[in-house]
Amino acid sequence: MELLTAITVGFLFAVGIFQMLRRNIIRSAIGLVILANAVNLFLLSTGAYDGLVAAYTTSTGQRSDALPQALVLTAIVISMGGTAFVLSMLYIISSRYKTADMDEVRGLKN
Repeated sequence: MELLTAITVGFLFAVGIFQMLRRNIIRSAIGLVILANAVNLFLLSTGAYDGLVAAYTTSTGQRSDALPQALVLTAIVISMGGTAFVLSMLYIISSRYKTADMDEVRGLKN
């Protein structure tokens, strides 16, 4: 199961980075969301347990750690704010320059 989770996290990271490096601003925003989800899945997988007993029981088995779950909750809130900021900037750029292509946007270098 750890191998499947590792492959999934790696694939999401790769797709997110690939989309962020595209020249289209909308695809870059989608890549940011995918990358944030990959980080959340990675943080959640760090607190996984071996599955012999449920994570919430008080038996003598290995229990899951609550810290990664709190980190995922914090990361979700932060990524939501970042996504809202990126989408607002996307709206401003697309309404001002009438395009979503980064190559056609002029005046950002000055």
